Amino acid sequence: MGHQPTTDNLTDINSWRSQLQQVRASIRDQYLHNHDVEWLLKAHSLAIDALLCNVWHTLDFPGDVGLIAVGGYGREEIYPFSDIDLLILLPDQVDEPLTRKVEYLVGLFWDIGLDIGHSVRTLSECVNEAANDLTIQTTLLEARPLVCKQERFKQLRDALHAQLVPLRFYEAKLLEQQQRHMRFHGVAYNLEPNIKESPGGLRDLQTIIWIATGANTGRTWADLVQQGVLSATEARQILRAEKVLKNLRVGLHYLAKRREDRLLFDLQNQVARAGGFTDSTTQRASERLMQTYYRAARTVLQLNDILVQNLKGRIVSVLAPVEVLNERFFARNNLLLVRDLKLFEKQPSAILEAFLLMQQHTSLSGLGAKTLRALWNARGKINAEFRANPRNQQLFMEIMRAPRGQTRVLRRMNLYGILGRYIPAFGRIVGLMQHDLFHVYTVDEHILMVVRNLRRFAIADFAHEYPLCSKLIADFDKPEILYLAGLFHDIAKGRGGDHSSLGMLDAKDFCLQHSLSDADGNLVAWLVGQHLNMSSVAQKQDVYDPEVIDHFANQVGTQRRLTALYLLTVADIRGTSPKVWNNWKAKLLEDLFHATSRHLSTGNFNLGTYIEARQAEAQALLRYYGLTTDVHKALWKELDTVYFMRHDAREIAWHTRALYWRVQDIEPVVKAKLSDDGDGLQILVYVPDQPQLFARLCHYFERARFSIGEAKIYTTRHGYALDSFYVFMPENSTDHYRDLIALIEYELTNRLRHQAPLEPPLAGRISRQLRHFPLQPQISIRSDDKQNYYVMSVIAGDRPGLLSRITTVLTAWQISIHSAKISTLGERAEDTFLITGPGLCDSKTMVQLEADLLQALAG
Repeated sequence: MGHQPTTDNLTDINSWRSQLQQVRASIRDQYLHNHDVEWLLKAHSLAIDALLCNVWHTLDFPGDVGLIAVGGYGREEIYPFSDIDLLILLPDQVDEPLTRKVEYLVGLFWDIGLDIGHSVRTLSECVNEAANDLTIQTTLLEARPLVCKQERFKQLRDALHAQLVPLRFYEAKLLEQQQRHMRFHGVAYNLEPNIKESPGGLRDLQTIIWIATGANTGRTWADLVQQGVLSATEARQILRAEKVLKNLRVGLHYLAKRREDRLLFDLQNQVARAGGFTDSTTQRASERLMQTYYRAARTVLQLNDILVQNLKGRIVSVLAPVEVLNERFFARNNLLLVRDLKLFEKQPSAILEAFLLMQQHTSLSGLGAKTLRALWNARGKINAEFRANPRNQQLFMEIMRAPRGQTRVLRRMNLYGILGRYIPAFGRIVGLMQHDLFHVYTVDEHILMVVRNLRRFAIADFAHEYPLCSKLIADFDKPEILYLAGLFHDIAKGRGGDHSSLGMLDAKDFCLQHSLSDADGNLVAWLVGQHLNMSSVAQKQDVYDPEVIDHFANQVGTQRRLTALYLLTVADIRGTSPKVWNNWKAKLLEDLFHATSRHLSTGNFNLGTYIEARQAEAQALLRYYGLTTDVHKALWKELDTVYFMRHDAREIAWHTRALYWRVQDIEPVVKAKLSDDGDGLQILVYVPDQPQLFARLCHYFERARFSIGEAKIYTTRHGYALDSFYVFMPENSTDHYRDLIALIEYELTNRLRHQAPLEPPLAGRISRQLRHFPLQPQISIRSDDKQNYYVMSVIAGDRPGLLSRITTVLTAWQISIHSAKISTLGERAEDTFLITGPGLCDSKTMVQLEADLLQALAG
C-alpha cells in the first residue's frame, strides 16, 4: 500500500538531518583551515553519496530502479548550497506502489535538508527527452550511478551516446554560450559579475568539457592534455583560473548562507577579507579581489577560444579551401592562420601584423586555434625591444589609422593580453575596478567602450544616434588622434594622484615614440589632460553665461581642439554607464559646443553684444506667438544683466509669456512644460521673495519623487523670486507628462501660498552600492573670479533628501542660493551652488559652515 511514515521513519529523518548538518559543518571547518576547494567539492559529493545510498537502501527499492547523479552532482562538484541533481531511472513498467514510493523518497530527501533537483524517467523517456532538450542531454551526459545495476546504467549511457551527434551538439553548446554571453552584454567585466554564468565564468569551462565529452575526447583537463587538445602550460593556467573562480563561489555560498553566485557589492568586502585581501595605498581589498577575479575570467575567455576551436577541428574533418593573404598568413573557414607556427617566435612583428590583417579582412572572424596558441605562447616577445622597434610602432599606428575595425581588434588584443604588453600602462589597469559610484565597468573595459563610441560616431549606419557627433567626426582630419586620446584618457587610474595629468605624460611619451607630429601628439596629450573639463563646465556652470563661454573658449583655444574634446566627452560619458547619459546632458554639451564655437569664430567677447543678441532672439520668439513688440517691457525693466546672462533666449521668451501680464501679482505663479529635449520638465516659480523658498521647493520636488537637474535662482529688482528648474520625472511613473504638469502647478502653488513649516529631510533607503562603498562627502567653498559670489561644490553619495539636508543648513546660516547645478552620476551626486551670505569672507565661518554641511550629509 505504499511507504507511509512511522515513528521509526521520523527517527531516521532526524538522524539523517543531523548527520547531514554535522558533515557539512565539518567540511566547512576543514575548508576554512586548508582552503582546498577541490577537496571540498569532492568531500561534499562523497558525503551526499553516502547519505542518499543509505536512505535508498532503507526504503528497499526494487533492483530494476536506479538512482543516478547527474549535472554538477554527476561530475562530483557539490558547492555548499548547490542543488543535488538526481535521476530516478524507472523500469519500463511502473505500478502504483512504486510511484507512491518514489514520491515519498523525494519528499524524504527534502525533509532531510537536501535541495533536490530530480527527474523520474524510464530509459526510453530519458533518450527521447535528451533528443529534444539540450539541457537534459547535457545533464545526462554527466550521469554517474549511485545505486544502479551496471548493465542498466550502460544501456542508458550507450543509448544517449548513440543519439548524440557531436557536430550538432557542438554547435548547440556554442550557440548557448553566445546567448548566455549576450545576456551579460558580452562583457566579463561588469562590477557585479556572476561567477558561474558571466563571460569567463565557470560555465565557460564546463562548456569545453561538455563538448569534449560529446566528442569522446575526454572528460577532464588531463584527458584533453593527453589528447593534444590542451597543452600542459595551458592546463596549468586553466587550473589556476578555475581555482580562483571555485574558491570565490564557495566563499559566496558560505557568506550568503544560500546558493549565491553573484559577486554582489553586499558581499565583495566580506569575500575579500575572507580571502586574505587587504587594503593597499591605492586600492581597497575588494578592488584587489575583483582584479584577481577579472584576470581569472580573462584567462578563461582566452583559453575557451582556443579549446573550442581545437575541439571543432576534432569533430569536423572536412577542410575548406585556403585563401592566401601573404607569404606568412592564409585564411580558412573565416579564420586567420599562420603558415609556420614558429612565426611569432622568429618574427615577433607578425603578432601585430596578424591583428592588422584581421582588421583589413572583415570576413575573418578570429584566429585559428593553433595560430592563437602560437600567438599566446609568444606574448613574452612583446618587451621593451619590441616596443622600440619602428616596424612594430608602424603596425600599431596602421591599426589605429585603418578606416574600420579598431574596436574589434583592440578588444581581441586586450583579451589575448597583447594590448597590455604593448602599452604597459594599459596592462596595469586591466581588470581594475572603479568604486566611484558611476562607472559600471572596469577601467580597461570602460576605455574600450569609449573607443567603441568614437568609432560608432564614424559609422554611417549609426549617424541617426548622434547626428552632430557623426557630422563632426566625418570632417575631422586624422580620427586616430581621437582613438588614441580615448585609449589613454583613463590609463593612469589607480596609481594615486591626478589620473588626467599622469595619463597626459603617458600619452606624450607614446606619441613621441610613435613619431606623431608635434601638433598631433600635443593634441592627444591635451585631450587626455582635459578630458573631464568640458563635462565639468556643462554640468557645474551656466553654459548660457557669456563669461563662462569666454573663459572656456580661452581654455580650448581652437576649433579643432573644441571639436575633439566634444567628441571625446560624449563618448566618455556614454561609456560610463547606461544610466549616466540623458538628453539633458546631451543638450548642455551641445549648447556649450555651439556657443564656444561661435565665440571662437568671432574672436572677441563683448558682454553687451551677447545680451543684446539674446534679447533680440527672445523678442523674435515672442512675435512668433503673436504678442506685441512691447509686451516684454513691464517684466524686463525689473530684470538686470545677471538674469539675461543666466537664461537662454527660449527660457526668457517662455518666462515673458507666462508673466508679462502679472508682473506685480502677489499670488504665486507656477508654470511647467515639457523640456525642449523631452527628457524632463521645466518649471517656473514666480512669487514675492520669502524665507526658505529654495529649501521649500527642494523639499517638494524630493517628496514628489522628481529629481532636480538644474536650478536657477533669481531675485528681480522689485523683490520677486523668479526661479526656474529642470527636473526629471519619477522613474517608473505611469502618469502622462500633462498630468504631472497639472499636479505640480496645483500642489506647488498651494504650498507656496500657505508657507507651511518645512518637513524634515527624507530618510529613504540608499542604494546597495552606496551602502557598501560609501563616498566620503566633500565640500568646497571658494570665491568666484570676480569676488561677487561664492561657488560651493558638494560631492556625496546620491540619497533621498540630499538637497533638503543641504538647503536646511544653508537656510540656518542665512545663505542665499543664486543658482544650482544638480548633477547625478549613477549613485554619485556632484552639485554646484552659487551662493552669497553673511560671514562667508571669514575663514572661521567658512570652516564651521563646511563642518555643519558634512555633518548633515553624514547623517
